[in-house]
This record gives sequence, C-alpha cells and structure tokens, in this order.
Amino acid sequence: MTWVLTAGPCHEAPQIAFLLDQGAVRRPGSGRPRLRPQRIAGDKGDTGRPVRQALRRRRIGAVIPRRRTESRRGTRFDRTAYRERNRVERLFNRLKQHRAIATRYDKLAVQYHAMLAIAAILLWL
Repeated sequence: MTWVLTAGPCHEAPQIAFLLDQGAVRRPGSGRPRLRPQRIAGDKGDTGRPVRQALRRRRIGAVIPRRRTESRRGTRFDRTAYRERNRVERLFNRLKQHRAIATRYDKLAVQYHAMLAIAAILLWL
C-alpha cells in the first residue's frame, strides 16, 4: 500500500502517476513484486482523459465508470471488479477512526505521514 500527501483542496486524480511510481504489487507466492498492476479501480472523479491516457501508456486496465456527459466510446466496464473497490473505501473509514488522521492535527507533512504509517501498521496487526 502506498499514499501521497497533498494539500487539502487538491484533487486526487493528478496524483495517480506518483502513486503508480511508488507502489509495488505483491505476487502470490515468492518472487519480486510487480511494478505494474493489471487494473486500477477509480470513481467517476478519476474518469478524465489525462488519467485514462496515463493508464493506457502504462498498459494498465481502468475500471472507472464514465460520467453521463462523456461519450460512450469504448464502454468496457467491469461492474464486478468495480464492486471490489469498497474495500479501499472501508480502509479509509478504518484509518479515519484514528482522530489524529481524521482531523489532521499535525502541521508538518512528515508527522502526518508517520501517523498514517502507524495507523496502517496497527490495522495490519
């Protein structure tokens, strides 16, 4: 799991390239981790052209629903894979049960990043 800290009013879509550069997907069994996942699930906010082009350049499948205002060209959308996205949303909810993460008391990004890592470790244990 990986994360990138941004300013509060910043949208998460421009950060997808940074997340893909940092993250590694563990292989079942032994072997070195893959640096490129097969698919990425996102919400309708991530459906813009730059995000889809970045994923296409890296040969990563996008499980992102289209907005009503977008064209329906290339409408391959895996609904069952999109339903698995709720695991990530539940993880965010579990992380936000820690008060320091939900309210961001820390002024420095380094301290907040450390608190986020501690909360993730506590969830993993």
